[in-house]
Amino acid sequence: MPSPRKPLPLRAWLGLRMSGLAVGVVFAITATIWIRYAYVDYHALRNASPEVRQELERLSAAPDENEERLWTLIRSFYTIRDVMPGTSNRDWILVGILISGFIPLIVAVGFGLAKPLARQFLSVSAAAHRVSDREFGAKADLVKDAPAEVRGLADDFNAMSAQLEQYEREMRESSAMLAHELRTPLNAAMGRVRGMLDSVFPRDDQQLQMVHRQLEQINRLVGDLHLLSLARAGQLSLHTEEVSLTDVAQEALRWLEGALDEAGLVPDCRLDPTVVVSADRGRVGQVATILVQNVLRHAKQGGSLRLHVRREPPWGVLEVADSGPGVPIESLPKLVDRFWRADQSRTRDSGGTGLGLAIAAAICQAHGGTLSFERVLPTGLSSTVRLPLRRP
Repeated sequence: MPSPRKPLPLRAWLGLRMSGLAVGVVFAITATIWIRYAYVDYHALRNASPEVRQELERLSAAPDENEERLWTLIRSFYTIRDVMPGTSNRDWILVGILISGFIPLIVAVGFGLAKPLARQFLSVSAAAHRVSDREFGAKADLVKDAPAEVRGLADDFNAMSAQLEQYEREMRESSAMLAHELRTPLNAAMGRVRGMLDSVFPRDDQQLQMVHRQLEQINRLVGDLHLLSLARAGQLSLHTEEVSLTDVAQEALRWLEGALDEAGLVPDCRLDPTVVVSADRGRVGQVATILVQNVLRHAKQGGSLRLHVRREPPWGVLEVADSGPGVPIESLPKLVDRFWRADQSRTRDSGGTGLGLAIAAAICQAHGGTLSFERVLPTGLSSTVRLPLRRP
């Protein structure tokens, strides 16, 4: 199957069309004038014998050979108007006809050649109008023959629109979720304190520890939201250094070793020690820990955990995959939404706050990298971190 034709740059796109139109007009005018004079010759010599035509052509090519005979032949077949110097009225009429005929043709062809450019701008304009009416996620159609820069504008607009749609969806859905996530531990803490004040519960260290755990949950949630807000605002402080992704992955495994043993997960590690990225070690370690913790929450007892580090220039890649229940394909883009859970019925204890993957994605983006997801057949989820490799 032939590969699609690469769009031309705007400069070449305009230049080729304008040059082609100009060349076409010059050729058409030249051809018309040639036809006019060819017709004059044909009309004048239509009754001449072949011998006379040959003689006239020979003498026209070499007038000095027999100038008198040449003038005799010209007077025999041509009128005085045909040989008078200057531009005759008939020539001016022809010029007028050419101008009146070619101007509409030039305008029509020009509009036709500009149609792909106009259609692409109109598509972007219509999509922008829909976005202004709060139809976030509106997409501009890509016109096949539009120049590369204008198609790039449409691609960038579509990416911006998709980002706006995600932000709007998060704002709409996370407001209620945030209230729920804060209200549950807060109500538990307040109820416990009220019970102690009313002497329903004893006023001892055990009760205070229970209140403290609920307040810690609130504090952790607020801290995560603050970190996420800083990252998405581009204000997350990063201390960039040379970081080995293999070291980061091994540290995350050591940190969660007890939980992995309890879950019966034996990591399948394929770690390339030469993969070094330019990143904040602490933040990248946070991403690795989030991804492994996500596996712990959702993988089956005794399931698999695959942890790979490899090089895909210009990226260093950290891949974490499991054999858990997986996520429907249509839900993969929502994994980085705040407070989103594949199973909305999960409790906070089993499903976390729903901020972990959003934080991981924001940290990757702050480093100029990406966090992507794909399904693993027959079941499972693969999370792939891509960060810029260290510059040599």
